[in-house]
Amino acid sequence: MKIALIGYGKMGQAIEKIALDRGHEIVSIIDVSRDDSFDDDSFKSADVAIEFTRPEAAYSNYLKCFEANIPVVSGTTGWLDQLPEIEERCKNGEQTFFYASNFSLGVNIFFELNKQLARIMNKMSEYNVSMEEVHHTQKLDAPSGTAITLAEGIIENMDAKSNWKLYKEENSSDIAIKAIREGEVPGIHTIKYESPVDEIIIHHSAKSRHGFALGAVLAAEFAAQNKGFLSMNDLLNF
Repeated sequence: MKIALIGYGKMGQAIEKIALDRGHEIVSIIDVSRDDSFDDDSFKSADVAIEFTRPEAAYSNYLKCFEANIPVVSGTTGWLDQLPEIEERCKNGEQTFFYASNFSLGVNIFFELNKQLARIMNKMSEYNVSMEEVHHTQKLDAPSGTAITLAEGIIENMDAKSNWKLYKEENSSDIAIKAIREGEVPGIHTIKYESPVDEIIIHHSAKSRHGFALGAVLAAEFAAQNKGFLSMNDLLNF
């Protein structure tokens, strides 16, 4: 499979290594530090593009891939106000876009565990839920896309919760998310249900970027063979 990488930071480099190890070819690398272009024949020859850049650049990058009819796999967060427009472009298989707030297989299992626990806790009014996420200092958006996905999973399954917000003052209808940026932390997410007598905590901690990068390559393999708007639920059959 021929892959174009859009973004060549630490994640892009990790994806490149895993893709090569799995027998794929990197035909184009588009980054501020490189000379490759969306107009190059090498980019247009790609079977799929994997995009990990910045929120302000992401949407434009997607459109350039669509112009070349190249499926896109993206893990960039912080741009989701434009997600309905991307979904519209993928209707009837006209374009292919695979999006995940987190490509780690473990995190996506954690998403499902989070939803199931929220269904159980929906009956337990004495517990209140809150969340904490920790990431490296280079991560620009807060809360993380993963934290937002977790919060949305809780909101879908708990009648008492209708929104989320960054931790300031607690409101009974909001999920308070504390976002911490420190060091080189790949990603830690903790969800806590607390009552006057005890607390229940579920926790996921990434050891490195390897899990995210492997998931992104698996998503690219899937997107190259499927059409439309895709997610990790499609890949994992959740």
